[in-house]
Amino acid sequence: MSLSGKTKEKAVEDLLLQNYDQYYRLAYSYVHNEADAGDIVQNGAYKAIRSSSDLKEVRYAATWLYRIMLNEIFSFCKQKKTEPLEEGNDEPHYEDAYENFDLKHALELLPPRDRMIVELKYFEDMKLEDIAAIMEENTNTIKSRLYRSLKKLRLSLD
Repeated sequence: MSLSGKTKEKAVEDLLLQNYDQYYRLAYSYVHNEADAGDIVQNGAYKAIRSSSDLKEVRYAATWLYRIMLNEIFSFCKQKKTEPLEEGNDEPHYEDAYENFDLKHALELLPPRDRMIVELKYFEDMKLEDIAAIMEENTNTIKSRLYRSLKKLRLSLD
């Protein structure tokens, strides 16, 4: 199904608007800063709209957008060498439903790509096949990394 550039651009814009909160939450979970998370999503949205004509089929737009957002997050973290915020930092932040649990800390101890798999699966309720497509890996590899990460989390929380 081939669409004109304007139709693809409109589809990408619609998806960006529909899923903005998910992209923001994902970025915020890595950078722990509202302004930085907003910048990441804004830069990702700009890149997605600018390159929307590269999208082969609109049905893959959601996966394609997540891939762009993940790349933006990882690029930002590499660039800024972002560290998790220390307790007592006065910087404003969104309330997190898991704020009082050790889970948040245990997740931050996972390697970034493994943490992303856990977050996409359990916080964004994505299927393993979709996560594999987003992360450009085999579904079985994603399963293995997920179960290995869950085992590490269990050990951290015990």
